[in-house]
Amino acid sequence: MGRLAEMQRKLLEQMMGPEAMGVANANLVWSDEKVCRNFLCGTCPHALFTNTKMDLGACPKSHTERLKQEFIAEKEKNPNDPIFNRFQMEYESNIFAFVDECDRRIRAAHRRLEKTPEENAKTTNLMREIAEIELAIQGGTEKIETLGEQGKVDESMKEMAAIEALKSEKSDKERELQQLTDTSGASGHQKLRVCDVCGAYLSVLDSDRRLADHFGGKMHLGYHELRNMLAKFREERDKRKAVPASSTPTSGAAPAAPSGRPADHRSSRDEYRDRDRDRYDRHSTRYE
Repeated sequence: MGRLAEMQRKLLEQMMGPEAMGVANANLVWSDEKVCRNFLCGTCPHALFTNTKMDLGACPKSHTERLKQEFIAEKEKNPNDPIFNRFQMEYESNIFAFVDECDRRIRAAHRRLEKTPEENAKTTNLMREIAEIELAIQGGTEKIETLGEQGKVDESMKEMAAIEALKSEKSDKERELQQLTDTSGASGHQKLRVCDVCGAYLSVLDSDRRLADHFGGKMHLGYHELRNMLAKFREERDKRKAVPASSTPTSGAAPAAPSGRPADHRSSRDEYRDRDRDRYDRHSTRYE
């Protein structure tokens, strides 16, 4: 019971904030180093993978909703304050690094299976499509039962025809998957594939329900969310780049920021962004 109580305490602390649990200074402010900046700017990866193989444990920094609301309010009040750009760049850097590590594992897994990325991507997409069709068939079957109970015969027959079409489509994709498995790569006999979103191993021998559970699972959806964040960061950066040049100062001196630093001050996070721009764009475009 001791371990269970500790897990419950950590969960309550994360939801309510450490101040409410009496374990932190109630005077903590959002700019404090003890506050999680990922949490302030959006989503902390620690919160996405609880109870999965990628569980990172509890975040060592504070996740206090009060501080997040104060951060948002202050950002709306003073959007040009350089501290918010610095926090955002750090957030984007952390998310990119987390996804980049996942991609490194995916590349290593591809090498272990001796498959080309194209073969794995095609196989994974087919497995996902088959799983989605299976879920659609199950949902349609339940709908037919409901329509039958309501006496809606015509609608029930239409739904039955739709399910038959789905079954035919599923059979075609299963044949395509089998053909791809038999002809691709030296490791085809292993029947293993790598999910190009989360890096988990999948098997063509898995049941449709198991595949559906994977694609709807917490780890897969967590990485999918992180990749969507990268795409959003890229879109926002492209919008900033598209601002007409006439809206920028033309004088030789850079305008002073609220803190007194020149507006063209470049933090280490800004340097990271420019240095890895090509890699960043590649990952964002791939998973849009």
